[in-house]
Amino acid sequence: MVTFIGTQEMQAHLRKTRLEDAIGRLSGMIKDDYLRWSHFDKCARVASHSDVGVIELMPISDGQQYSFKYVNGHPKNTQAGLLTVTAFGVLSDVHTGYPRLLSELTLTTALRTAATSVLVAQYMARPDSRCMALIGNGAQSEFQAIAFHCLLGIEELRVYDVDPAATDKLIHNLRTYPKLRIIRAASTAEAVKGADIITTVTADKTNALILLPEMIEPGMHINAVGGDCPGKTELHAAILENAHVVVEYEPQSRIEGELQQMPADFAVTEFWQVLEGKVAGRASPQQVTVFDSVGFALEDFSAMRYLEKYVVQKDARILDLIPELLNPKDLFGMGVGSTAPASSSTAAPATSNASRSSMPQAVPINV
Repeated sequence: MVTFIGTQEMQAHLRKTRLEDAIGRLSGMIKDDYLRWSHFDKCARVASHSDVGVIELMPISDGQQYSFKYVNGHPKNTQAGLLTVTAFGVLSDVHTGYPRLLSELTLTTALRTAATSVLVAQYMARPDSRCMALIGNGAQSEFQAIAFHCLLGIEELRVYDVDPAATDKLIHNLRTYPKLRIIRAASTAEAVKGADIITTVTADKTNALILLPEMIEPGMHINAVGGDCPGKTELHAAILENAHVVVEYEPQSRIEGELQQMPADFAVTEFWQVLEGKVAGRASPQQVTVFDSVGFALEDFSAMRYLEKYVVQKDARILDLIPELLNPKDLFGMGVGSTAPASSSTAAPATSNASRSSMPQAVPINV
């Protein structure tokens, strides 16, 4: 039996837990795991690219637990009424290899991305930051806005998207945060002028120039979220040349991040080094800082730990995914062979009604 968390369970969890509280708790767990950086067996994600998108696997292990995420990125999906990004994940016990948790990660990825963004900004943005420009108002935007408003003190949000309907959606969804002042900008340049923080979270799979050098002012922190696969960028290379750049995992960011524009010897800092105090997140109030965020498997590992800690006990279901046998060497005797005598079956016997009532019950689901 494997614990299962689907979209219904996550919706139920977030109806009982404020979004900003969930993001805050998850941010703390991500920080704890980044501080255990040397404990993890790490690699860049495995990607399968096509003309219309990418499908990726993101594995990682700390020697006790193993997790992976399946995630896609297909920018044109919205034209067919489908999500650009979908994901699910598995958390397993290293000592047995048995999966413990199978979960949706589409909604959870939005939470962990916002949690990572705000965590990094706590170390890289100026402490007096109160105004953020949010460029790209699609599926990730509300989570970023709420995280920075509630956990970093952003009071004014300047929003812009090439699709006015996306901005309409964002403003409507943020109406329950009346203390957040939202200004609708007519262009990227108008949105970023005078901002303390710029968050870019666009979806097009292109080498775009969302931000240009002339838009950047001293002291800005840029949270570059949208560039997350080969051939997809948002920042002009000159911005990176004149900034302190922090990444999650350098080998992956060289392939998929804004960093793919830069020469191999371009110096960057991995975020764990900032957390451990080896490198300052910001050297001065006037320094321009960039978080080149592509999403890393460690953050999904933390997210799966969050789900197991805060969601499983109340909102999870049980999935009949792994056989339970009295004789683990006799898989055939489970009943797959029509000629096997009934007396030789080695499947675990049915439990009595009394004992069954105290056990989690399998629930039929569509997966």
